[in-house]
Amino acid sequence: MKLILLLLFINQHQLPCNPTTAFLTPALRNRNIILTPEVNLVGRPPILYKTVLQLLEDVYIGQVSAQDLLAETIRYLLIIRDEKRQRIASLLADLKTLEDAIPLSSEAIIKLIEQHLNCRNSSGLPVLIVTAAYQTASDYLGQRALPLKSHNAADEQTGAFGDIEITLINDNNVITCYEMKMKTITVEDINRALQKVINQEPKIENYIFITTERIEQYIHEYATGIYEQTGGIEVVILDCISFLRHYLHLFHRLRMNFLEAYQRLILDEPESAVNQPLKEAFLSLRQTAETGKGDSIE
Repeated sequence: MKLILLLLFINQHQLPCNPTTAFLTPALRNRNIILTPEVNLVGRPPILYKTVLQLLEDVYIGQVSAQDLLAETIRYLLIIRDEKRQRIASLLADLKTLEDAIPLSSEAIIKLIEQHLNCRNSSGLPVLIVTAAYQTASDYLGQRALPLKSHNAADEQTGAFGDIEITLINDNNVITCYEMKMKTITVEDINRALQKVINQEPKIENYIFITTERIEQYIHEYATGIYEQTGGIEVVILDCISFLRHYLHLFHRLRMNFLEAYQRLILDEPESAVNQPLKEAFLSLRQTAETGKGDSIE
């Protein structure tokens, strides 16, 4: 009950903490021991974990009150929250001054997204790319993307068939699933996906892997044979940037709508999925692209 109240408090005040029960660092999650300053917690930076243990010890021996420690922790979290909000607001204001500029070309947007994918901790971005694509072209496609599930949990935990589930408009039956991989797709990946959807009724028509890595020819051939084996489930593996390039040229007039949708998804994602540096990097990269000067950001 106390944990639930804590999470409600974090979400209500939008504190810069993980808003789920997965907030405990692995260094603490499986420790069934008394935490003293002598315990060696494996985490980075080490000084942070040593300091936390010392603070817990200070509370235990009465050198610091638990109430004062909690109040100071919340005060500092509020400062960090407001500083992050201010940086985002400042970057958005800089972009607003460029609203009269010539809209970016499809190829310029592709380069922008590719630079963003090359930033650190970008594994959650392909999900947002495909989601933004469906949100933008939903009326033209007659299909919609269901709300995204947690990026921190396996599909088995969330009940999802993939990272993104697509339905027809005005219908809740999933017809297409997307699974994103920042690695080379393997036969095991395909078989694991099929185990999730093989007995689904009505039948899922397409299971699409989006990867940022090279696609081996034998994997293409293996995926091609799935259709007849499953009686109608088509499995395909697509390169993330190639998918985006085809989409933006197919819906060329919607390219800026796509970019706005992608930006909105990035900024709305909790920091556990898209961290603050990655949000700021995109806004800086976009400003660079729209002013036509500068290099990529890591």
